[in-house]
Amino acid sequence: MSKNRSAYVKFQWIRKLFSGAGLFVILTLIGIGLIAYLSAGRQLAGEEIAIMSNTTHIPEGMDPNPYNSNPPTSGVHYDEDLKAGFYAENRYTYPEGYLVHNLEHGYIIFWYNCDLLSNADCDHLKSQISAVMDERENFKLIAYPWEKTDVALVLTSWGRRLDLVPFERAAALDFIDRNLNQAPEPQAD
Repeated sequence: MSKNRSAYVKFQWIRKLFSGAGLFVILTLIGIGLIAYLSAGRQLAGEEIAIMSNTTHIPEGMDPNPYNSNPPTSGVHYDEDLKAGFYAENRYTYPEGYLVHNLEHGYIIFWYNCDLLSNADCDHLKSQISAVMDERENFKLIAYPWEKTDVALVLTSWGRRLDLVPFERAAALDFIDRNLNQAPEPQAD
């Protein structure tokens, strides 16, 4: 084998080695970037609210208050929950007792306060909430009237809260996507 041929073979071997190493480095960087991107997507949305240490069941009708947030995101609650869907009126003395149980099961709740809005603005807000809920097929989603807040709309999940004034569809969907089933009993209905 001539010197030129020998040098050419060595060059090709070195080129293949560096090409393979370069490909390995590029794929490794892509993998690290993908892992970082997916991990960032798993971070919960909204303000973190301390989980109350007492999250036991109490008899229905008993006042479950006090909670450490308004609306509540954890705490004592009833053994029964509410069905997913849009509630146009409050039918319970202490709806939070049921709704906190829903949160424990991984639900997202839209607590809306139409007392702070004109009739037209309230109808518009309800329409926007319903559209988002329909988009997610009402899976583990509840909209409930809540006149105890000083903002027109608050979204909650277990240990999380997001004031959403004005309503932002993208922010509501993001809260749902990142927080749904992030609770102690996500396998429950």
